[in-house]
Amino acid sequence: MDSKPASKPWFKDWTQYFFPGPARVFTAAELDLAGRDPLPRAVELYGGLNLFFGAALFIAQLPASWRLMALAWVSLLGGVLLLGARDLWLRPTRWRLNGWTAVIGLAAGLAGAWISREHGNDKALRLLAVLLLVLLILGVSALWFSALYRVQQIESRLRELEDRDAQLRLQRRLATAQIHPHFVFNTLASLTHWVETQDPRAAPMLRDFNAYLRATLPMFERERQSLREELDLVRRYLSIMAARLGERLQWSIEADPELENLELPPGSLLTLVENAITHGIEPTLRGGTVQVSVQRAGQGARLVVSDTGRGLNGPPNEGLGLSNTRQRLMTLHPSATMTLEPNAEGGCSATLSLPLQATAEGAGAP
Repeated sequence: MDSKPASKPWFKDWTQYFFPGPARVFTAAELDLAGRDPLPRAVELYGGLNLFFGAALFIAQLPASWRLMALAWVSLLGGVLLLGARDLWLRPTRWRLNGWTAVIGLAAGLAGAWISREHGNDKALRLLAVLLLVLLILGVSALWFSALYRVQQIESRLRELEDRDAQLRLQRRLATAQIHPHFVFNTLASLTHWVETQDPRAAPMLRDFNAYLRATLPMFERERQSLREELDLVRRYLSIMAARLGERLQWSIEADPELENLELPPGSLLTLVENAITHGIEPTLRGGTVQVSVQRAGQGARLVVSDTGRGLNGPPNEGLGLSNTRQRLMTLHPSATMTLEPNAEGGCSATLSLPLQATAEGAGAP
């Protein structure tokens, strides 16, 4: 949602003197965002009661033979005003405001012309003319102020939504940036050591690490990416960790190819794998195995990261990475769940369950 430049004051806009009304025109998308709520019933009731009591004071001064006709014309003008108010509330544009002003003026003019033709110079005619003129001025003024109020209300709502979206984007970027910092630092430490000792593993790892960073850095700007891209990151990460840990780490990935366009928060599956290695495999001398499984489960998908490492010590305790992953997952898929539980044979399993909302287009789009 793009910010709109502030409009200049109405008295500095020369067009307002010839064609008054709100200068901004909202798109259909902006109106949908702000909410297409109808004109509140309380406003309609308030305006109707004011019109009724105000007209009653005038009509009571007319001869009995004029009252029914006056009531008919007042009702006609009141109906036109109500239709105009409802229309302007939904689409408050300058063209519509001036269009309804012209319609109301035409209705009042027709009423005056008809009364003058039928009743000539009757004394009651002047009083009825004053009544129609007052209704015309009050009606046009009410439409003008209601249109301006509605425009300000929509602009305020759009600014509120824009600020909220900006805050959410910032939170997502901060959460994503906190996913795997210690992996980067540990890998750089290993590379530094291998380069200094001229270890032959340094060159292959440097290539893998370079490819990994090229793939992960752009995801900080994304709100979602496809499962296919996420699994590519996971493979690169596991390849790097296998180079670091050697025989202590074995890994495998099994994924249903039909789910490759499933949308995930960037780095969500990667965080589960990193968590399995950091807290499950690395702390044990014997190491272990990490298995990644992505399968269809009824009307949803089930993503499991299982390890045979140290396992849980007591109840599951989510760290910063898992907490951020859960928060971003709920934002993208409110019905999704994330669980962390021990394996019967040792180790731990982290499971993501989410609905099938895969889209081939837009996966991984900013």
